[in-house]
Amino acid sequence: MPEEAVSAESPAGTEASIGSEISTGTEASTGTAERQEETTEAEGEESMMVNIEVNGETLKVKLSDNSSAEALKALLEEGPLTVEMEDYANMEKVGNLGTDLPRNDERITTEAGDVILYQGNQLVIYYAPNTWTFTRLGKVQDLTGEELYQILGSGGVTATLTLE
Repeated sequence: MPEEAVSAESPAGTEASIGSEISTGTEASTGTAERQEETTEAEGEESMMVNIEVNGETLKVKLSDNSSAEALKALLEEGPLTVEMEDYANMEKVGNLGTDLPRNDERITTEAGDVILYQGNQLVIYYAPNTWTFTRLGKVQDLTGEELYQILGSGGVTATLTLE
């Protein structure tokens, strides 16, 4: 990422007996509808998750709800994507996607675990804060900033993205 882009300090399927539910009336129908809704929500969440393998570890990323994340998901439906990433400004790993994705830029202050699209073709994983205008692609789940930094390390990394 160009230096002028930096404005932050460096950091240190279940089965159910439907026939019996239908015969019991409204309560069973409501229960079935609730289970269907829960299943749909769970499927939606699963379909919006991406794995990023880096340094032998798998980062689980929940994708954002925007056209950029949808385009990334569509790209990954074609197969895994490998991105060579370099450390930048002691706050992020950045690498070229090899293609442009739609931009949904907004002014954001990142935090550890944010996965960002920069300039439409750069994948960025933040392990420290930065404020700039870019597109949020998703968020690494269940890791602290320190844990993420330990996984990413201080030099360049190879990141492989796949659908979960």
